[in-house]
Amino acid sequence: MGATGTQTPEAMNCSQTTISLPSHSRGYHLITQYVHEAMRELGPVECGLLHVFIQHTSAALTINENADPDVRVDFETAMNHIVPEHLDYEHTLEGPDDMTSHVKSSLLGPSVTVPVTNGKLALGIWQGIYLCEHRNHGGSRTLTLTLMGN
Repeated sequence: MGATGTQTPEAMNCSQTTISLPSHSRGYHLITQYVHEAMRELGPVECGLLHVFIQHTSAALTINENADPDVRVDFETAMNHIVPEHLDYEHTLEGPDDMTSHVKSSLLGPSVTVPVTNGKLALGIWQGIYLCEHRNHGGSRTLTLTLMGN
């Protein structure tokens, strides 16, 4: 299979903004709409990439199915099985959910990158961007969105 499309000498534009998400309880929360709304202030891009980065060590981002709410429950169940709260952790000053939150965040990662086509996120029909809140009471979370393209 060959590649499609053309390369042009147009300069790539880059813009960046920071958004604050409202506080969420522990779990997996769809935040696609927050990201989509923030893209408006980043300017029009026909072809590019949006990089979304969370500025916290006890929450993460991922892309997965956005249709069935059971997926969110199953994510929480699976992650709690993989990273149990009651191991003999050394880092416990902020409570029993703190170190597990750091480990879960490292497993999932602090960022996602999404293609942008004609000014819209090019997610699949069943895909959404998730805030993976690993703390029982994580508070507001800050995202940095960087849009690159032309």
